Amino acid sequence: MPFEINELTLFYFLAAVSAILVAEAGYLFFYNKASYRSHLNRRLRLMKHQPNREQILVQLRRERSLTSAGTYASAFTSLNRLVLQSGVKMRVGKLMIVCGVLFVVILALTWMMRGSILQAAIAAFFCAILVPLMMLRAKRARRHKMFGAQFPDAIDIIVRSLKAGHPVPVAISMVAREMPDPVGSEFGIVSDEVTYGADLETAMRNLYFRVGQDDLPLFVTAVAIQGSTGGNLSEILQNLSAIIRLRFKMRRKVKALAAEGKYSAFILSGLPVAMFAILQSMTPDFYGKVWHIDLTKIVLGCAAAWMLTGNYIMWRLVNFRI
Repeated sequence: MPFEINELTLFYFLAAVSAILVAEAGYLFFYNKASYRSHLNRRLRLMKHQPNREQILVQLRRERSLTSAGTYASAFTSLNRLVLQSGVKMRVGKLMIVCGVLFVVILALTWMMRGSILQAAIAAFFCAILVPLMMLRAKRARRHKMFGAQFPDAIDIIVRSLKAGHPVPVAISMVAREMPDPVGSEFGIVSDEVTYGADLETAMRNLYFRVGQDDLPLFVTAVAIQGSTGGNLSEILQNLSAIIRLRFKMRRKVKALAAEGKYSAFILSGLPVAMFAILQSMTPDFYGKVWHIDLTKIVLGCAAAWMLTGNYIMWRLVNFRI
């Protein structure tokens, strides 16, 4: 035969497959579904060890740089809002202390290495202030995208619960039990706020206050209008879910159409930097002969500023709100 199978090898292979299947069956048999749900989002993990929901509500608020009452914990409201909406579990005061210490360390090290207080101040300002702010803004944008992707599914859960006859707070608590973060914990906070005395409209506005995602005002307004004037909330939310999905689809389409231009801009912007690094490593004298001339630094600085301006204009052309 052109192809023969060793019986002993086949036996070992089948035995290994059988052992894997037995191990998987045992794992599925003894696996606790409650354990899976407790790890679904941050709030459920806390509820596993702390049955007091009021204490969990206070802890979740304080983790997000809020007071126990749900207000800003810092007088720097813009920074507090950025930290809150980015989902970073760090208080604003601690963040400012860390950035301050980092600023002093970088300032001292750069001053000792370069001997220029101006260069040291610029480096410290960039590394200790601009970079953390850019990271927070990037985390907030990433969290908004995650929330926007999960939000239609959360609305569908609420719609199905309302059609089954449950009131709105119960439907919201079902979202908190079934959805992962960030939607799960955020709706869990809404459910706890309603449980401990807040009206539904206030809890919904606090949700937008904490998240800041673009699709939330439509949801908050729909719930607020239904609470004051009545109406078929399930039908309204079902239409809203379809609209949000269409907007999400449009954003993806715009991103796909703009991908070629974005990556062309990345390549064209990175090419001068790459060529500069290659020339500097292969022939250091190429720029070394004119590097000490002030005009060289001015020309290179103007070229870099012009390139950054062009990149910013292209970025604004392909990034717009839908």
